[in-house]
Amino acid sequence: MAELTQLESKLAEVIGLAQAAQDTTRKVIKLVDDDEVAAILKRMRAESKETADRGLALAGNLDGKKTAVQKKARETKAEATEMMQTYLGDDADALDGLEFMIMAEAGELGHVEIVSKMNEQVRDKEIAKLAKWALDVQSRHFEQTRQAALKLAAQEDATGPE
Repeated sequence: MAELTQLESKLAEVIGLAQAAQDTTRKVIKLVDDDEVAAILKRMRAESKETADRGLALAGNLDGKKTAVQKKARETKAEATEMMQTYLGDDADALDGLEFMIMAEAGELGHVEIVSKMNEQVRDKEIAKLAKWALDVQSRHFEQTRQAALKLAAQEDATGPE
């Protein structure tokens, strides 16, 4: 299997995190009673799929490295999924789900920013295009997740039992 560059490895991580985000949003949607929040999460899931698909399409253009990128993406997805399962145990509620998603979205955003920064050295136009698109998406996802969590937090009885 071909050896990945640092940039290609980070691209694979972006793909894997986007794949894991689809599973995370699917789980959190089931915990949420608020229709507006659920609709936002559904759109985020679709955009995560598009991010992963665009990344995989780009990986297909890397000279002989598609399989290595896919393998690294699967590893990243598995690690992120394990973290989600640990954080969101059997007794998780909607706010727990959104709290986890805040961390996950921040991680996704950071990874896309890293890909963008590393690509400044390489100047690959396709990677730049993906990174620019994904930066806009991830910035919005982070802010929407944060706002949704704050909305649900405001509805909690802060003095009630856990």
